[in-house]
Amino acid sequence: MLYHLLPQFADVSIVFNLFRYQTFRAAGAIVTALLVAFFVGPMLIRRLQRLRVGQVVRETGPQTHLAKAGTPTMGGTLIILACAVSTLLWARLDNPYTQICLVALIWMGGIGFVDDYLKVVRKQTEGLVARFKLLGQYSFGLGLGIFLVLRPISPFPTEWTSLPFFADHMIVFWKPVFVIFVATIIAGFSNAVNLTDGLDGLATGLAAIAAATFAAFAYVSGNAIFSGYLGLFHLPGAGEMAVFALALAGGAIGFLWYNAHPASVFMGDTGSLALGGALGVMSILLKSEFLLVIIGGVFVMETLSVMIQVGFYKYTARTAGEGRRVFRMAPIHHHFEKLGWPETQVVVRFWILGVLCAMVAFATLKIR
Repeated sequence: MLYHLLPQFADVSIVFNLFRYQTFRAAGAIVTALLVAFFVGPMLIRRLQRLRVGQVVRETGPQTHLAKAGTPTMGGTLIILACAVSTLLWARLDNPYTQICLVALIWMGGIGFVDDYLKVVRKQTEGLVARFKLLGQYSFGLGLGIFLVLRPISPFPTEWTSLPFFADHMIVFWKPVFVIFVATIIAGFSNAVNLTDGLDGLATGLAAIAAATFAAFAYVSGNAIFSGYLGLFHLPGAGEMAVFALALAGGAIGFLWYNAHPASVFMGDTGSLALGGALGVMSILLKSEFLLVIIGGVFVMETLSVMIQVGFYKYTARTAGEGRRVFRMAPIHHHFEKLGWPETQVVVRFWILGVLCAMVAFATLKIR
């Protein structure tokens, strides 16, 4: 909004001209999202406490988690609010990248909100039935894929996607396959963040790292000089996504203030699905879907640990008559808790892994 209102007063003061620049507005976005989260957070937590919207803790999990029962959940609404307000304030609202990212954030957050509402308010243990949750995720992904095919927002064919470490190679999808690919990325990564959200601050910090990393890639891809030098697709207008990405990172960091151990509030599916969906959409719009596997490496590791655990258990139950486990508990962050690592130690070490994944992603800019 500020981009559309203030630069016209540049004749009055050169200060107003700053609002034309993406870097200035991206910095403003992360600060604004942080402030919104800081000031709204206590009010939201008190409201959730009055509504008795408390977390349900599984008795089969680590015993140290039993004390968390009743902690307010659905706090992901704070991340969505902070990101949306900051983006609406600082980003170009006529930019398709901004519009799609905001719709993805709210749509996926809405699915998570329904799931949380059914679990903690209506006391339906399973929440939103899994097939309906997947239907909501895939319907958005399919809709986005079809939209991008019919109305491309970049000068390159929609079905092209880049490969990390390769400047002169890409994958070209058949259009129907691309649509399914988009839906799978969004559904898969939103669920990956959801699986990771099991320790205080774990998914929140990792999502902030990933969002900030995508902000850098969005800015570079939107700049003709930088993208040409680094061998990336030049996507005019994609730089505006840096404003959204840093707003998302700011909202996540602001939420982390209250979500750090011992957490005063949990994000719930409201936040985890919104964060995962937003990260997945950014990777699709940047034609960097495979880079998402690197940037979100910890989320991928968490998901694979669940798949390996479930698959091996079913296989051994069928072949040996008794189900066996690879990990003491999945997702893998619980495995390390079972080994005796304190929760804070697991979280910080996984954050370090998240930073390393981001560094590897940045290395792909030169190793091409």
